[in-house]
Amino acid sequence: MTKLEIFDPAMCCSTGVCGSEVDTALLTFSADVDWYRQQGGQLERYNLSQQPMVFAEHPVVSALLQRSGEQSLPLILLNGEIALSGRYPTRPELAQWGCINISGAGKDSDQPPSCCGANGCC
Repeated sequence: MTKLEIFDPAMCCSTGVCGSEVDTALLTFSADVDWYRQQGGQLERYNLSQQPMVFAEHPVVSALLQRSGEQSLPLILLNGEIALSGRYPTRPELAQWGCINISGAGKDSDQPPSCCGANGCC
């Protein structure tokens, strides 16, 4: 089973979707996370301001932060390896990593080809 871990930059709450001026990228990603979990995907999110020890104790995350700084966040790990850094993944990327078949119109139809083999699962 694919395990996704999202290491968010320091935010005021666990999702960053709070306050009077909500970042639309965070709002979209929050909806995509909910969708991913509803499809059965396993995903954990960590917030630098609320869980700093998780960042410090994870060797991959700690090394990246020492090398590149906080601008490398958000950091997305796929089964413990860096999948993406510096931006949030799109829904098609989440679907690809989680082996979820997306069908339909709109942004969901832009699913990239899988790098994980003929069946699309890693």
